Amino acid sequence: MTVPTSVAMNAYATAARQVAQGAAGDAAPSAGGGPAFGDLLRGVVDNMATAGVNAQEQAVSAIGGKGDVVDMVTAISEAEATLQTVVAVRDNVITAYQEILKMPI
Repeated sequence: MTVPTSVAMNAYATAARQVAQGAAGDAAPSAGGGPAFGDLLRGVVDNMATAGVNAQEQAVSAIGGKGDVVDMVTAISEAEATLQTVVAVRDNVITAYQEILKMPI
């Protein structure tokens, strides 16, 4: 299933806002002056949870006849895009960790 362009752009815009907010001093700064990696990941996981809850609420309201099916599909697509992004980041972190373990001391 492909993700609509607007959903992907919303996800990237949210990530960019989080990085900008962290650089402005909302998150604990790291040694490099930007947001701490853990704080950035915490924000991404929080957004993933929020997107999942929103998708669930939209689905329940659509099933109950009170919501719009288009809103439900959009919310589910956003949750799916967020989950795919988190899984991709996780896979890259694991790959990087495995590469570090392979380095000779």
